Amino acid sequence: MRALLQRIDWVLVGAAVVITFLGIVSMYEFGNDNQFAPRQVVWLFLGLMVFFGAHLIDWRFLRRTVSVVSIYIIALLLLLSLFLIGSTFQGAQSWISLGPISIQPADPAKLALIIMLAKYFSRRHIEIARMRHIIVSGIYTAIIFILLFLQPDFGSAIIILGVWVGVVLLAGIPLRHLAFLLGIGLITAASLWTFAFADYQKTRVLTFIHPLADIQGAGYNAFQSTVAVGSGGLLGKGIGYGTQSRLQFLPEHETDFIFAAFSEEWGFGGALLLFLLFGILLWRIVVNARHGATNFETLFTLGVGVLIVVHLTIHIGMNIGLLPVTGTTLPFMSYGGSHLIIEYLMLGIISSMYGYRRLVHEDTRHEVVGA
Repeated sequence: MRALLQRIDWVLVGAAVVITFLGIVSMYEFGNDNQFAPRQVVWLFLGLMVFFGAHLIDWRFLRRTVSVVSIYIIALLLLLSLFLIGSTFQGAQSWISLGPISIQPADPAKLALIIMLAKYFSRRHIEIARMRHIIVSGIYTAIIFILLFLQPDFGSAIIILGVWVGVVLLAGIPLRHLAFLLGIGLITAASLWTFAFADYQKTRVLTFIHPLADIQGAGYNAFQSTVAVGSGGLLGKGIGYGTQSRLQFLPEHETDFIFAAFSEEWGFGGALLLFLLFGILLWRIVVNARHGATNFETLFTLGVGVLIVVHLTIHIGMNIGLLPVTGTTLPFMSYGGSHLIIEYLMLGIISSMYGYRRLVHEDTRHEVVGA
């Protein structure tokens, strides 16, 4: 047990825990009967239990095709079940309610896609120049993308697309294929706008182009978010003194707009601290990826890094008015148990993979010495 604990990447999990703690502080309302912060403490505790549990598992079984396909199918079944038993929240049928607990199948679907792409390209990365591999991996992604889009959960759908693009780029896609994909993306976007987008989704895009045109309506959240970020100044208003979030001017400040709520109270300096923590987290992910035992471990670890970067970019972008409001959480920081459990599970898998990579080296070294 001591040897297993020594092989944990404490910097990796430590950075994640600090980010979660900052989120708990940001959502805690002094003097008010708000349950978000206490519940998030519970979710953090459960997340750490999942992390340590995942660290103790030998995940090399994920290299087997049957394991990967099974996980992918289970993720699809969970997404399909939303159309039968899903609960609707803010216009999206994205949750499965199990008594007092609700889970969002989009979160395990992201993990399943990363595993699928890592498995697919671990054997075919040297053939990435062949367009058929881009198409096949795109089909795996498109199935999940469509199921999310139909809920409609546009934010998660975009993240799924971003993960695919990121992993394909890391696998070594030629620039000519990238240009081709960009063209396909533009055609798809135009088609979605014409035939698939609901009126409220079109309104969100138009609000992005001119957010001040409807401050009291569709642009209200974006406007309040930018006000919150800007009013934080250099050092912020102080913990518990954020007027936009504490006085409820900023809706969903514990989830979709937690970066804005945090920046208002901690200021520019606090935002730099948060970026530093995410930088440390991503640095450790890259280090773990470089020491992957096989291409699968490397691509899986980099895929998790891509997922965090995409989440981070979209969340902060919409909080400062540079991207449309899509209802995207900030990894490890936003309120919610579903995404937090999956995020700590992914870190646990990465930590475990790095651990048995070191064991392989040690075993090899002993064999050489013995010879």
